[in-house]
This record gives sequence, C-alpha cells and structure tokens, in this order.
Amino acid sequence: MENSLEIPKVEFRFPSAGNPGLEVLDLETLYKRMSQCKHNSSQPHRIKFHCLIYITQGEGAHFIDFNEHPYQAGSFIFVNKNQVHAYDLTSRPQGKVMFVTEEFIDTIRANIRLPFFTPTHLVSSYLPVLTLNQSLKESCEALLHEISKEQNSSNCDNLLVQLLFSALLLKLTRERVSDHSEHLSEARAQKFTQFMLLIEDHFTVTRDASAYAEMMHITYKSLNQICKLVCNQTAKQLIDAHTILEAKRKLIVDSYQVQQLAYQLGFDEVTNFVKYFKRHTLLTPSQFKECFQG
Repeated sequence: MENSLEIPKVEFRFPSAGNPGLEVLDLETLYKRMSQCKHNSSQPHRIKFHCLIYITQGEGAHFIDFNEHPYQAGSFIFVNKNQVHAYDLTSRPQGKVMFVTEEFIDTIRANIRLPFFTPTHLVSSYLPVLTLNQSLKESCEALLHEISKEQNSSNCDNLLVQLLFSALLLKLTRERVSDHSEHLSEARAQKFTQFMLLIEDHFTVTRDASAYAEMMHITYKSLNQICKLVCNQTAKQLIDAHTILEAKRKLIVDSYQVQQLAYQLGFDEVTNFVKYFKRHTLLTPSQFKECFQG
C-alpha cells in the first residue's frame, strides 16, 4: 500500500453537543464527509475512538494495523481506539459505521452491570472481522435501526441508546468469544482488562510479566491462566505483541528513527531493540519501514 509517512491521528467531532458519544452513519454519508476532510481516509490513519463498521453490500479488505482483513456482506469490522486503519474506497462497500468514544463505554460500564462487558480488550484480542449468520444478522440490523431511530428522535433518550448499543455489542461479543473464554468469570474478565490497560501504560518501562502480576496483586501463574483462558496466549506474549505493534505504529505513523524509538521503548541499546523486533517480525525496523513504504 502506497502512503506517505505523515499519517494523521483522527479525533472524531460529534455533530451536536447533546450527542452521548455514539454516532451511527450510512457509509455513503461517511464517504461524502471524507471528501471534505484534509486527510485521505483511504490511507492509514490512527483513530482516537472506537469504530464498528457493518457491511451490507460489497466485499474487499479493510486495512488494520498493517494487515488486510477480508470482509463481505454481513461482516462486522471492529477497529479499536488507537489502532491504525484505512477505509476501502476502491471497493466502496455499503453499510453502516458507528463511532464510539471511550467516555460512552465508560458511561455504560457505570450504568449497566453486565458480565463480560469488556468491549475494549475483546476487540483487540480477536480477529477484527466477524461475518454474521442470518439470525444474528437480522437481530443486529434491527438493533442498528433502533439506535439510529432513537438518535434521530427529537427527544432522544441517551439511556435507551446505551441499552440498545449494549445489546448489540453483547450479541457480537457472544459470537466472537472463544472456547477458552466462554466460561471466564466476571472477576477474571475484569483482571484481564486491568492487565491490558497496565500494558498500555507501562510497556515502555517493563516487559516482565511478573512485574504486571505484582501491580495487580496476583501471582504470575494466575495472570498467565487468565490470559490463556481469554486468548490462549501467555502474559509475556501479550506484552511483546503490544510492544511490537506500538513499535510498528511509531515507525510508520510518527516517523520515528530506529535509535529514537529504541530509547523511547525502554531499550538500553539500539542493537537489543533491533534483535527484539527482528525476533518477533523476521525483519529489522528499517526493513519494516522499507516494506511498508514500498
């Protein structure tokens, strides 16, 4: 994919002050909005909100964090906050897009006590494209319609919007849940969410899984058990995966030089960072940049 290294970071501006932090648009409406933007949304850009795309017509591939993910009619595409993605304007599929702020999700967590309501980490832990069966497709389309209808109402009830969105996301989450995590307790799900948030805050300071277990006041063994239940990976594998992904984003999105990035990520020596990056990607950081630009 050809692109410049000046990849923008996009913060969504909701159209009205009364918007609760969720907006549903037809993709065609979004395409028209894109034509008025300064940046090209068909090129990679990093978003500061969550984005859910539902495809009703068309097929193609959606770019998310340096991978192309195929979709078709009936697919839901999940893009998490801080991910790098690009719209497929070549195929120009039809459907709906939902923009969701972190504040909206926090509000739901505060108002609605439901088990396994952990959308932020589930989005990043599983494949970002889910193709619905006919029954789930009909149910989700009905919920999307009700959300749009309520938001377009002159006396929109934000709590009702939260309930409808929660129902939609829970239906999708139940379909995406793995065999490992279907019996995960609410307490363990919350611990895993805590771990993922700690990685985001501390991965430049430590990549030692034992240190994270200590921060969480649980044993290293317990942390590993939780991670394996959720996504069949060890705590260390998740820490390394996040570190490598952030390294890729900073190399491409922020145009970091290798030496600058190595020190920012907490490596004492540039050579140690290069070896670490190559061990996980089979490429040096410089080779990765060249491949992406090419």
